Formats: sequence, C-alpha cells, structure tokens
Amino acid sequence: MSKLNINLNFTSIEKVAGTYLNPAAESKPLGNYNGASFEEIFKQKIEAGSELKFSKHASARLDERNIELTEEQSLRLEEGVQKASEKGITDSLVLVDTLAFIVNVPNQTVVTAMDQTESEENIFTNIDGAVIV
Repeated sequence: MSKLNINLNFTSIEKVAGTYLNPAAESKPLGNYNGASFEEIFKQKIEAGSELKFSKHASARLDERNIELTEEQSLRLEEGVQKASEKGITDSLVLVDTLAFIVNVPNQTVVTAMDQTESEENIFTNIDGAVIV
C-alpha cells in the first residue's frame, strides 16, 4: 500500500481541492464585480433576469380578446409584478386600467389576461395578492 504525501501548507480549501481532487484545474475568480457588495450584485442579477414573459395561454387570451398593451401599460404591469415580488406574493392579480392579469411572480410569467369590461362576475381565484397600478 502506498502512502499519500500531504502538504500541510495550504492557505485555502480551494487549493487543497485543486491539488488533490483536480490537479489540472486552475483556480479562477468567479467574476469581476469591482468590490460590489453581495446585495448590489444580487439586485443586478435579479433586474437582469426580470423580463416579464407571457405563457402560451396568456398570449392566446390576449389575441382572442384583442388586447394590445401600450408601452406605458407594459411598464406599469412590470412595476406591479415587481411590487408583488417585494411583498412576497406568489400568484398575483395585477390590474392595469381595465386590464386584469394573473401573474406567477417567482417565474415572472403572466398566466392569463382579460379585459374587466368583458367579464360579468370579476371573480379571481387562486391568487394570494393583488396590485393595482
């Protein structure tokens, strides 16, 4: 049985792992964030990935109901989803003018859409919060 020669002069666990687990790999920095705090980096990543998507169902409903969002309405919808996210809402009703959207907030996805003037009952189920913008 051969003995393993262990160097006790390592300064980090990464160097130990790099030497004994994958000696061919070099230690690389995770990214250049210019001294930004974790919170700043986290907010940047969240904002970069916060583009609102429309499910197939929601897109079909918009087409069927001849609903076209203006740029201003789209911005307000995104603002409403952001507010819902900040409050910890998972499935939100977002009201923009006479338009109603059910949004899965963690996935940033509009699940369905309707014009409130077309609905007689205006009953919304399976939501845990509402935002009016």
